[in-house]
Amino acid sequence: MKKIGIINGPNLDRLGKREPEIYGSTTLAQLARQLQAEFNGKAALEFFQSNIEGEIVGKIAAFADAKFDGLVVNFGAYTHTSVALRDALLGAHLPAVEVHISNIYKREEFRHTSLTAPACAGMISGLGLEGYFAAVRFLLK
Repeated sequence: MKKIGIINGPNLDRLGKREPEIYGSTTLAQLARQLQAEFNGKAALEFFQSNIEGEIVGKIAAFADAKFDGLVVNFGAYTHTSVALRDALLGAHLPAVEVHISNIYKREEFRHTSLTAPACAGMISGLGLEGYFAAVRFLLK
């Protein structure tokens, strides 16, 4: 069974409360339960969320050292600013899929650039929480 890490960055612990018109009403814990139910017996999923960039860098390395098979990452605002997360992904040598709940290309101009997407196998933007499910399905192939 493949091991897949799912990493969420800043403010994603506020899902269900923060800007529900953009992000919906499902909480991060509910999303984790839905993913576990969908992929039960198909993948071992491990979830991590932090608002602290350095903790996310450390978790990427920990997943690589634990020989995970892939990552689903939603770095939130760090997507547009973090060379450190990009370098961590490149150094991990794990296939990763970047997920954005909202369509970053329909939002502010500064959100149109992802520093981390070039270090990923692909990027999903604007499919809501379905993007996480699509990313896991991709990594299982």
